[in-house]
Amino acid sequence: MAVADDQELASAQGGTPGPDAEKVLVIIPTYNERENLPLIVGRLRAAVPTAYVLVVDDGSPDGTGAVADEMAAADEKINVLHRTEKAGLGAAYIAAFKWGLAAGYDVLVEMDADGSHAPEQLPRLLGALDHADLVFGARYIPGGSVVNWPKRREFLSKGGNIYCRIVLGVKLHDITGGYRAYRSVVLRTLELDQVASHGYCFQVDLAWRTIQAGFRTAEVPITFTERAIGTSKMSGSIVKEALLKVTGWGIKHRCRQVKGLVTGKRVKNTVRT
Repeated sequence: MAVADDQELASAQGGTPGPDAEKVLVIIPTYNERENLPLIVGRLRAAVPTAYVLVVDDGSPDGTGAVADEMAAADEKINVLHRTEKAGLGAAYIAAFKWGLAAGYDVLVEMDADGSHAPEQLPRLLGALDHADLVFGARYIPGGSVVNWPKRREFLSKGGNIYCRIVLGVKLHDITGGYRAYRSVVLRTLELDQVASHGYCFQVDLAWRTIQAGFRTAEVPITFTERAIGTSKMSGSIVKEALLKVTGWGIKHRCRQVKGLVTGKRVKNTVRT
């Protein structure tokens, strides 16, 4: 068990697995998820007992951080990173990535606290790392599905992914999804301190940077289930940020492609998926 704050990133320590095993860290950001957190962590520990857990709490006023501390005290594979303010999903993940890299984990997984990502399907993502550096849990490929989501939200999500495919020229079907597994080499290569995106846009940003860096990506089907407890953190400002930033990235990428045609230099578009 380890409890840390933002100033302790450099000294973060993880557990020690077997000599041939990869250390997997599942990162679960939280803000007012005291009811959901024990449920999702319990399912995760049952589904993949070898995985370690890092709960990243952004100062939840409902006591989620205290619940996480209690769980960590009872299980050495559960760790807690306390943050003092609600700074958004992107900032929480960046802090967690730094924590995990400092602790020497080989694979870092993003998972929501609200139960929308099934821990029982995590082995699919981990298995696909045999031929990829970043694996996406995808809702919009054969075998994937969405359960109990309002039609408006589903339409917005599908539309956003189609827009990203067209504007960025990527082959991914669910680039906005938040259930994914990174090999540590990807996160060590990306300039994490330069990532300023939040929420919905953060996921596209990291995926786009990964693709541009030349890493291999893959998608595996997952079932996304709408939360049963609590309320969604999605907002109109998050969607607006994503639309503006993706459009800007797309314009810059297309300009580089045109310049490449003029100069005779090929611009890399994407990697194998």
